[in-house]
Amino acid sequence: MGRAYQNRKDSMAKTSDAKAKVYSKYGREIYVCAKSGGIDPLGNLALRGLIERAKKDQVPTHVIEKAIDKAKGGGGEDFAPARYEGFGPGGCKVIVDCLTDNPNRTFGDVRQCFTKTKCKIGTQGTVSHMFDHAAILAFKQDDDESVLEALLAADVDVIDIETDAGKITVFTPQADYFKAKQALTDALGEIDYDVDEIQFLPKGTTLLTGDDVAMFEKFLDMLNELDDVQNVFHDAEF
Repeated sequence: MGRAYQNRKDSMAKTSDAKAKVYSKYGREIYVCAKSGGIDPLGNLALRGLIERAKKDQVPTHVIEKAIDKAKGGGGEDFAPARYEGFGPGGCKVIVDCLTDNPNRTFGDVRQCFTKTKCKIGTQGTVSHMFDHAAILAFKQDDDESVLEALLAADVDVIDIETDAGKITVFTPQADYFKAKQALTDALGEIDYDVDEIQFLPKGTTLLTGDDVAMFEKFLDMLNELDDVQNVFHDAEF
């Protein structure tokens, strides 16, 4: 699990730099989350976690506040999530998560990224069963046994737990995200998470070589140029 996650993080770090639209991405996501679940982070745990992640990614406070104020007004864009799946260069599996106010436009833009790089877009469920939809919580702690006991006592389904250099990383199903965080808070108090995310983690990897590597990088760059694209998940390994 850890190796696949690290490959994914290394790839996303590169594509996030290329996109250079981190503020816009978080602003849109915070707006949608606040509009659907309420603007108070204390009552909207999803919003609270999102704001914490935004701050760790150095998103300015004014960007966060503007998105929440926009949601408070009740007007503005009506964004909805959209997910596309398919096969990238070399047969690697790809999931593209978007937030869009025009599904037809977004589908056309994403499909063009697939076709122009000789990739194949599929229907929903084409590759998602080859990924774990998991919550990832990483924090400084060295007693993994007590952490595991606290999670199991709260009936959290733990996929995996790793300990490395004084840091513990917990992997749970996406559905247990809030339950896991509450169990950890009850056991350890307030936690400053190094990682607090929900991701699609590949169950395996697809090795890319030769021309497929360059084509895959072009494919990612094209996707990350689209404003509607929020995240790209894949199982490619170079």
